[in-house]
Amino acid sequence: MSEQIQITLPDGSIRTFPPGVTGLQIAQSISEGLARNVLAAKVNGEVRDATRPIDSDATVQLLTWNDGDGKSTFWHSSAHLLAEALESLYPGVKFGIGPAVETGFYYDVDLGGQPFSQDDFKKVEDKMLELARQKQDYVRQPVGKAEALAYFTEKGDEYKLDLIDGLEDGTITFYTQGAFTDLCRGPHIPNTGFIKAAKLMNVAGAYWRGDEKNKMLTRIYGVTFPKQKDLDEYLTLLEEAKKRDHRKLGKEMELFTFSERVGMGLPLWLPKGAILRERLENFLKRAQIRAGYLPVVTPHIGSKQLYVTSGHYEKYGKDSFQPIHTPDVDEEFLLKPMNCPHHCEIFKSRPRSYKELPLRLAEFGTVYRYEQSGELHGLTRVRGFTQDDAHIFCRPDQVEEEFMKVIDIVQYVLKALNFNDYSAQISLRHQTDRAKYIGSDDVWEKAEQAIINSAKAKNLPTVIEYGEAAFYGPKLDFMVKDALGRKWQLGTIQVDYNLPNRFELEYVGSDNQKHRPVMIHRAPFGSLERFVAILIENTAGNFPLWLSPDQLAVLPISEKYEDYANHVFLTLQEADLRGYVDHRDEKIGKKIRDAEVGKVPFMLVVGEKEQAEGTVSVRKKGEGDLGSMPLHDFLTLARNEIAKNLAVA
Repeated sequence: MSEQIQITLPDGSIRTFPPGVTGLQIAQSISEGLARNVLAAKVNGEVRDATRPIDSDATVQLLTWNDGDGKSTFWHSSAHLLAEALESLYPGVKFGIGPAVETGFYYDVDLGGQPFSQDDFKKVEDKMLELARQKQDYVRQPVGKAEALAYFTEKGDEYKLDLIDGLEDGTITFYTQGAFTDLCRGPHIPNTGFIKAAKLMNVAGAYWRGDEKNKMLTRIYGVTFPKQKDLDEYLTLLEEAKKRDHRKLGKEMELFTFSERVGMGLPLWLPKGAILRERLENFLKRAQIRAGYLPVVTPHIGSKQLYVTSGHYEKYGKDSFQPIHTPDVDEEFLLKPMNCPHHCEIFKSRPRSYKELPLRLAEFGTVYRYEQSGELHGLTRVRGFTQDDAHIFCRPDQVEEEFMKVIDIVQYVLKALNFNDYSAQISLRHQTDRAKYIGSDDVWEKAEQAIINSAKAKNLPTVIEYGEAAFYGPKLDFMVKDALGRKWQLGTIQVDYNLPNRFELEYVGSDNQKHRPVMIHRAPFGSLERFVAILIENTAGNFPLWLSPDQLAVLPISEKYEDYANHVFLTLQEADLRGYVDHRDEKIGKKIRDAEVGKVPFMLVVGEKEQAEGTVSVRKKGEGDLGSMPLHDFLTLARNEIAKNLAVA
């Protein structure tokens, strides 16, 4: 062991320390303020306790609450704190697993028949904070398998024994804080004192190991924060999110519905929702035509062999729908899980020349994937969804240029829909575990470098995430922040050298020799279903004018002005504006309120004065009365707003 080791920090600076230095000590060498906030350390890409020794040269990132991995470590440590509180309050409780999740953590527990409900949340929260104030260290201890089995046998915790049974000797660790010891790989925050606010969010049932043959455990969800202020803000955000929930608004606005008879996870688009979809599709189709894309249409099913060739069956077969059998022996079809194999076959339908490339094939293709019923969630997680899919077949020397053109399209889509706060995530292979990927290291390195170079050339702010690549190639994902500060993945671009090989795609080059094309997969929306869900929640249902299913409502003050109202509406229809005339026998105040509730952007009130002068009295949602104006002036106003929204950056 050398006398000094070199620690490389994220900014590229290198510092030397004695072997055995910890992440916390590195932080202290930089500043005491940083040290007070360090939750964990990422050492050579692996998240570890900030108190674990580092014995050799390493790349180190110090993780705080502002880092995703820091939050995850904080919440996983909070799950242990919850377990300690439960053990104190419910003697004999047994524990399953307690992972961090996207918005906090949960722990699956067996309370031995002791009742537990939301009425018990407060006393558990209080106990958690009482224990947290003791600033108990999270202490890591490697243990042998026999010792681990003996400990939990004596404790009588059969769920931990079940987990230990599947572990190899020499890989097992315990973590202890205060009076509680758990089987855990870690990592954890230095001590419980970092946890200043705690809230239990929900309680549900969960079968042990997700198997309905096993015992039903109690799943307790919670969230914690380093400051009470952060928790208060989070709870306010949740209330606002409830108001914006796309499932609630989708029902109120009559956009979509679900039917148990049709099947779980299979949305039914109602007329207004269908109009919304159609406008999104037409918007992107126009952009694609300008960018040189050609439309194609492929079937909703495909031969099983198609997906065996592509590799999708090997990777996803067991998790997808069962094959469809025909009267012909050994003939099997699958519901289409991906569009790309079909597009490969279109490319292969005739000989191709280098002069034809890039060939850009686009399809709004509906695909089907089996999701467990517990994973289904409104439009964000469904079993049938439509991808705004396109595949670009190009020469290797065209990859970066084509990739940058796709970035332009994605940015155009995001701008038009007011998603202005976004970054790009470059998703690469796992640095060591390569088992789930197909293709050689050489083609992967080419594909990864092409994405990195393209993003740099377009000045995109990027982060690199290892292990997030598709099985056939790396990708660039656009991570969008919505109006509530939540992050969503919208729009993805992938570079793929592997499918052209698997399908033996060829083109004749300028040298008159056969060559393999490179394939770029791209979907600016991702899926229409999920995109619409995010759009509803981001806008609270207040869509931009060009996208609104009902752009306007013509509101006659009484039946005497219905003919004029109909004339106004027909004139606007001919100008390609959409909406309705409210002919109900209701007072004008109620008609206006109902249009407001329906999120209609413009209300045009017509009465005696408007009829006599050929005008409309305009109200705009969120702005109120804009006054009376000639109908052609309103048309100009509406057209200008649409044009401004759809203007290319």
